[in-house]
Amino acid sequence: MALKKFSFNVLKKNKYARLGVIKTHRGNIDTPAFMPVGTQATVKGTFIDDIIKTGSQIILSNTYHLMIRPGPDRIKKSGGLHKFMNCELPILTDSGGYQIMSLSKLNKIDREKGAIFNSHIDGAKFVLSPEECIKIQKKLNSDIVMVLDECPKKSLNYNLISKSVDLSTYWAKRSKKAFGKNPHKALFGIVQGGLFNDLRLKSLNDLTEIGFDGYAVGGLAVGDTQIEMFKVLDFLKDHLPENKPRYLMGVGTPSDILGAVKRGIDMFDCVLPTRSGRTGLAFTWKGRVHIKNSKHKKDNSPLDASVKKFDLNKYSKSYLNHLFNTNEMLGSMLLTLNNINFYQELMFEIRNNIKKGTFYQFYNKYAGKL
Repeated sequence: MALKKFSFNVLKKNKYARLGVIKTHRGNIDTPAFMPVGTQATVKGTFIDDIIKTGSQIILSNTYHLMIRPGPDRIKKSGGLHKFMNCELPILTDSGGYQIMSLSKLNKIDREKGAIFNSHIDGAKFVLSPEECIKIQKKLNSDIVMVLDECPKKSLNYNLISKSVDLSTYWAKRSKKAFGKNPHKALFGIVQGGLFNDLRLKSLNDLTEIGFDGYAVGGLAVGDTQIEMFKVLDFLKDHLPENKPRYLMGVGTPSDILGAVKRGIDMFDCVLPTRSGRTGLAFTWKGRVHIKNSKHKKDNSPLDASVKKFDLNKYSKSYLNHLFNTNEMLGSMLLTLNNINFYQELMFEIRNNIKKGTFYQFYNKYAGKL
């Protein structure tokens, strides 16, 4: 049987909010979509089967971290990342560009060689060039591959951001050449430019000239405010290609997602639901719950009575409070699953409301309240 080609279609719009579908040979992805983050070939604290039951249709893993441990050759010998982690879903792999920023004390940038890392584990030297980045993602057998870029921290230094855009464009060209042609996989470019509209447009125009299967907006949620992020998206929404998926990297809160969907974004990822779950913060339709607060000690009501999956509502806030205050890992597992499930319920309702033409009513009801 021939493999299904990667494709994307916009099915309906509610002003700028878009209902769409990404088709891959591993299954379809309804958009707007949220990708749970499985940085190191696992979504922390959960079983992959439960991730699928939440309605998740794609997950994200990370090239840098899998390069360090266990190494791409070991994963390739296991049959690729999907078999290695027992995941049937499509997988997008980030390129490591974010780690160039977040681990800046452990790497240096060379225009030709790429990012030269000293491992955060044992100090071993790794060179992540655009070509090596693509080579690693091919060994992982990723379904959506990201180009290597430089993701700078928030800065008002125009020259610094301009040089970063030029470097990312140069690396994007090399990434595209290394990727070659594979109609069953996708390669996404990453739009950089900080808070400068002209640099964002230059980056986007250069990337569209190269030609990619999708376009990510990078370099946001790195110190900028939500207002600043939305200003960038307000500018880009009229310039991003209409017929390609739009991915806002590393974002974010439910309010961030609602605001970004309003501005035409199709794909999201963030560690927030899993990290928050591990530290005692739950997302619910009535708002956020800090389960370790003492007010929950005698509260025998469920975390979110509306949840029907996994019987999560059979665990009281009192019990969850007890689990966290005694450092029992079950507490983190339950809140992580709750949060991923909530995010997928949110995405389902966003899609449903775009379909019905009522997205803006839904947005006004929940933006800033979740």
